[in-house]
Amino acid sequence: MIKTTVNTRDGAAPTGDEVHDVVVIGAGASGLSAALLLGRARRRVVVIDAGEPRNAPAAHMHGFLSRDGLPPATLLDLGRAEIDRYGVDIVRGRVEHVEPGYDVRLEGGPVIRARRLLVATGLRDELPDLPGVRERWGKDVLHCPYCHAYEVRDQPLAVLGTHPGAVHQALLLRQWSEDIVLLTHALELSPQEREQLEAFGVRIVEGRAVRLVVDDDRLRGIELTDGRVIPRTAVFLFPRPAPRDDLLALLGCAKDDQGWVVTDRTGRTSVPGVWAVGNVVDPRAQVIAAAGMGSTAAFAINTDLLHEDVEHAAARHRAHRATAALT
Repeated sequence: MIKTTVNTRDGAAPTGDEVHDVVVIGAGASGLSAALLLGRARRRVVVIDAGEPRNAPAAHMHGFLSRDGLPPATLLDLGRAEIDRYGVDIVRGRVEHVEPGYDVRLEGGPVIRARRLLVATGLRDELPDLPGVRERWGKDVLHCPYCHAYEVRDQPLAVLGTHPGAVHQALLLRQWSEDIVLLTHALELSPQEREQLEAFGVRIVEGRAVRLVVDDDRLRGIELTDGRVIPRTAVFLFPRPAPRDDLLALLGCAKDDQGWVVTDRTGRTSVPGVWAVGNVVDPRAQVIAAAGMGSTAAFAINTDLLHEDVEHAAARHRAHRATAALT
């Protein structure tokens, strides 16, 4: 379906009875990447975004070829400018409801009709209830060594035992620093884990943290219940990832045993016409991986639309031939 459209450029939602080929919900790396490819394929696309990117607290993102060290907001600005060139509509707003078909209703706004739906709403990080963690999140309280460890290399680092994966995290961080402490906090270490940590040069500190010690807008250490302060310049921890998948659940998309929406390799869900990509289905996907997921889904969606377009054209062709035969 070749389109003629007026780009809203972050304005109001499209109105009237027009049907978009694809509605993309979420304008992070995965959603924008999908919109870029679909726009270049001359599909009628609208992107809806609530403006709540997961990596907003981070000053820089890393591991994205040609964009390493770029502020996350700058990447999104560049992405929006790129899809703008291809006539993709961008709408600021939050989706209230989606009905099969697909009718996408915005909070306090109109209904946007679409032939296909791509959900790229990401996730939210649920942080431990420890004073200082939320305030320092993305600064010197971190979670991904591949994303952040190089910037704090050779510094005294701590791993907070809030998740069984903290042991692996502490072992991994030894690649960036020789001074790593694993604070057990809520974690029960097995004898094997203790042996691995000690053998690999990770110091184990028993005790529970009560707060982060911050001075002059810099992390200075971690205070324990017994009053000790463990001097550190950065803390790594595992947040609990909570997917923003309410819309997918509403549509009845199947989930796995861990509660994550199941997709195939292209991002296709169990519900016909619905794709999901990025952190909403994979909490481990970094920015560059999420962008790739968006592109992969866009190829699949365009192919799916093409098959439908061809089937409809063939049906019209047969009907025309049948009518001509009767006259």
